[in-house]
Amino acid sequence: MNRKILLLLTATSLLAGPSFAQNPPATDRPNNNAVNSSGQNNSNKPVSGANSFTEGQAKSKIEEAGYTNVTALKKDGSGVWRGKASKGGASTNVSLDFQGNVNAAK
Repeated sequence: MNRKILLLLTATSLLAGPSFAQNPPATDRPNNNAVNSSGQNNSNKPVSGANSFTEGQAKSKIEEAGYTNVTALKKDGSGVWRGKASKGGASTNVSLDFQGNVNAAK
């Protein structure tokens, strides 16, 4: 009998326990979200972080943001892809961070 009660109490505490211990998500970066569509940035400067984009994917993301002639792409020590591109007839330095933000150098 005691064993059944102990088992029941243990099962109940395991089911109910985690719901009380939830923490809010981290917010140490701008909005802390990945960008879901091209042309939509959540930061006006590159955000440092582990970047999983390949060079080809980085080039495509930058082109989706309206740039052409994307060249010289290199990932820096902060995980940000940097290169050169053209937009509106002007050549500029561009960056792509791990969240998908594409920014022109200012």
